[in-house]
Amino acid sequence: MGWNEKNLDAELNVFEIKGKSKILKSTLKHGSHLVDYLKGRVAFDLEWNSKDQTFDRDLYAFRAFFEYDAISVGVLVTRSNELDPLFKQLGINSKYGASTTHLGKLIPRLQAGRNGGCPVLVFGITSKLMIDNE
Repeated sequence: MGWNEKNLDAELNVFEIKGKSKILKSTLKHGSHLVDYLKGRVAFDLEWNSKDQTFDRDLYAFRAFFEYDAISVGVLVTRSNELDPLFKQLGINSKYGASTTHLGKLIPRLQAGRNGGCPVLVFGITSKLMIDNE
């Protein structure tokens, strides 16, 4: 469908002009982690049950892609905290601890501006999307 995993690599070269010649003074290389999916100018990451620091990495990558004019928007999908009682009922709540990725860990990072100027569209999966097969 045209979505690809992508890493952004950028290089900034600083030159000094002396007469008619340019002298390379320094080079700054900048990279990001792999974004799950990239298509056109949209970067997409799915974080279901990783360590919550993963959001910092994702937002930093979105910010870098945006600042280098490689994307226009980042999209993050994660679980809503509303699922916690369901996980408890299913007896799997120990797998989904307080330090794993969920909406309650992402929103404060966005409010703190960790995405820079990059617009981020966030989806928090809730129990309304669950289908009871019984």
